Amino acid sequence: MAYGIALPHAVRRTKGCLLELVDMDQYRLFIDGFRRQARRPRGRRFPVTQEREIELVGVSETALWTAEMRAGESRKQNALFSDPWAGNFVAAAGGFHGPPGAGAFQVLLPEWLAVRTRFFDDYLRAGVGSGCRQVVLLGAGLDTRAFRLDWPAGTRLYEVDLPAVHAFKEEVLAGCAPSVGERIAVAADLQGSWSDALLEAGFDPAEPAAWLCEGLLYYFEPEVVEAIVTTVSGLSAPGSSLGAECLNAETAQSSFMRPWLEDMAAAGTPWPWRLRDSGGWWAGHGWATEVADLWSLPYVVERMGAFRNLLQGGEELSMLLVTGTRK
Repeated sequence: MAYGIALPHAVRRTKGCLLELVDMDQYRLFIDGFRRQARRPRGRRFPVTQEREIELVGVSETALWTAEMRAGESRKQNALFSDPWAGNFVAAAGGFHGPPGAGAFQVLLPEWLAVRTRFFDDYLRAGVGSGCRQVVLLGAGLDTRAFRLDWPAGTRLYEVDLPAVHAFKEEVLAGCAPSVGERIAVAADLQGSWSDALLEAGFDPAEPAAWLCEGLLYYFEPEVVEAIVTTVSGLSAPGSSLGAECLNAETAQSSFMRPWLEDMAAAGTPWPWRLRDSGGWWAGHGWATEVADLWSLPYVVERMGAFRNLLQGGEELSMLLVTGTRK
C-alpha cells in the first residue's frame, strides 16, 4: 500500500481529546480526492497529495458500503446493533458506489454484515468480560466499536489501519467521545512491518489481547496473511483471543460464491486468500480455534433463514467466522 498523508504512528483520543493532529492541508487534499472518487467508477485511484495517490481504493470503497449497510441496520426496529456514526462516514465522503454485481451473495450481503458485526461484538464483549484489557482491530476501517460498545474501565482499544483512513475517520468523529477508556489509532501498513508501530503506541505483548480481523484477511495474498498472523501470534500472551472472518476454499467456486468473487476481482478488489482446513491452519500458527455454528444462533436464523434456499450444498459455509485462543 502507498499513501501520502504523513501521520504520527499513533493518534490518541482519550475521552474525546485528540492529542495529536494531522497535517490539515494534506488532509483537505485527501478529503477532496475521496469525495471525487466516490462518484467515479471502481478501480481508479484518487489523489492524496499533488504527487501521490492512495492504492487499493476499492478497499476504501468497501469500507464505505459496509458503513452504509451498518447505518441501514441501525435504522431497523429489530437491529442487531446500533451504529449512529456509520451514516456520517458516507455523508462525509459525498456518496459512493455500492457493491459490484447483482448476484445472490449481493442480495444476502446486508444481512450477512449485520450478523457478522453482531457476532464479533459478542466475541469482543466476551474477551473483555474475561479480564482482557487490550483490544486490537486490524484493518479497523470505519469501525466504531470504540464508541458504541460498553467497555470495562481500563480497556485500551487499538485501531490499526492506513494513515489516510485514520485521517478521514478522525475528521468525521471529531468531538465524539469514545466509550472505551483509551482509543489509540495506529497508522500502519499491514502489508509491511506494523508491530513496531503497535508497540510504540503502548501495546503490551506480555498482557492478553483480543484481536479482530473482520472483513480483512481475504483481501491479501497468502504470504501477506501468513506474515500478519505470524506477527499476531508473536505479540499474543497466553490468554489472548482471536476473531477472524475467512473465505472457505472448499466453496469459493460454488455457484453461490463464484459470481461474487468474479465481480470483486473485476472491480479491482480480489479475494486471493482462501482458508482450507481451518482448525489445522490456525493450529499451525499457535491458535486453538473453532468455526461458529451460525445456524445455532437465533438472530442468524431470524435474519438469514429466508435465504437458506440460496445456500444449497454447503455454500452456507462459504464465509467462516473463526474464534480461538492462544495455545
